[in-house]
Amino acid sequence: MQTETIFPIRTPLGTPIQITRQSFTGRRGNPRVSFLAGLHGDELEGVYLCHRLIQYLRGLQAREPEALRGTVHIYPAVNPQALGAATRLSPFFASDMNRQLGDKNGHSLPAQACQKLLDSLRNSSDCVVDLHASNLHLRELAQIRIIEEFDRKLIPLALRTNADLIWVHPASGVFESTFGYNLNRAKIPTLVVEAGICLRIDDALCDQVLNGMIHLLHHLGVLATSEGAPEVKEPMLVHPSEVHQVQAEHAGLFVARARLGQMLEAGDILGEVVDPLRGEVVEEAVAPEAGLLFTLREHPVTYQGAALARIAQPSRGRP
Repeated sequence: MQTETIFPIRTPLGTPIQITRQSFTGRRGNPRVSFLAGLHGDELEGVYLCHRLIQYLRGLQAREPEALRGTVHIYPAVNPQALGAATRLSPFFASDMNRQLGDKNGHSLPAQACQKLLDSLRNSSDCVVDLHASNLHLRELAQIRIIEEFDRKLIPLALRTNADLIWVHPASGVFESTFGYNLNRAKIPTLVVEAGICLRIDDALCDQVLNGMIHLLHHLGVLATSEGAPEVKEPMLVHPSEVHQVQAEHAGLFVARARLGQMLEAGDILGEVVDPLRGEVVEEAVAPEAGLLFTLREHPVTYQGAALARIAQPSRGRP
């Protein structure tokens, strides 16, 4: 394993920013895959996954060094200041590190760091996996999110990741400053993983995604272990018309009655919105369609229009 600092710089407060990469190098000329985590400092699932992957590859190098055919680069904590503060945005600058790319973002310190990181990924990767967790309000099943512009190239790779769901999005201007979009535009296939919830680590979920990443490395020819690739599940593939979002009609506390990952029937109860001041149930949220409950509100405090759940229809949703 080789450790490299790709962006050392001092902030206006005097503290250094260091983006560090761990590399496991096999034969030259074979595929190079990079894993990226910690763009948002409150998304800890990806940071922990990188730890697990480094552990796995170190053990593999010790017991079966010939199994590493290609190169794996791991960027486990690319926004260290935000991780230290456990905040989504970078402290001091209040900048979203996944919205800093492109000509419109100027030359701030976060923008410079992101450009250095993008250059490093472009120069050393044939494929990238960008690991994210959800926000404070919603818990997500393991899913790969793909912009329609890149779906033909990315769906075959996403099928190898042990995800529960592949969600294809329409193109939108909001994605143009992200790492996933810019890497894919540079013709480096990049999978954006969304799993779990921020400020938490779910061991079982991390096991699932780790097995998917190891399977993907086998599929790409980076690994060829004696035990072979882990088995992976077949994910559901959905497009915008096959995803139904349930939103709150009232403010209050949301109490879930369904389970994330549950296969629902139309009319099944998702949960209740209660008014704790009056001791009343003001809303019963129900599934509008049958399907897979892949997003469920975790934060109880809600307001009118807040997302409570997302349901994917299975009828047309198989790859």
